[in-house]
Amino acid sequence: VQLQASGGGLVQTGGSLSISCVVSGRTSSSGVMGWFRQPPGKEREFVAAITWNAAGTYYADSVKGRFTISRDNAKNTMYLQMNNLKPEDTAVYYCAAHNRGSYFVTNSYPYWGQGTQVTVSS
Repeated sequence: VQLQASGGGLVQTGGSLSISCVVSGRTSSSGVMGWFRQPPGKEREFVAAITWNAAGTYYADSVKGRFTISRDNAKNTMYLQMNNLKPEDTAVYYCAAHNRGSYFVTNSYPYWGQGTQVTVSS
């Protein structure tokens, strides 16, 4: 299973950005997928997760109401729409697949993308 994240960039405070993650390889059951981020000098943290049929979505409190996670299984792609961005959202964003435990725990995902940089200027 390979994951490829893309769509990051530089945006001003209050702006919007959408990032995506394409899954290839054994995609028939990518299961619960998630977005995590790693701010400069900090640990990787949970951002959002989505069940295989998109019936369940989960968010970190810091992004709730501003970010929306979605997926299109026909395209093997997961998305993260980020609105009202803040400087503290600056981080490398990683996508993860095939969750095997708690959706908000980094170690419960065996497959990861390479990350895409999101920078929010003040």
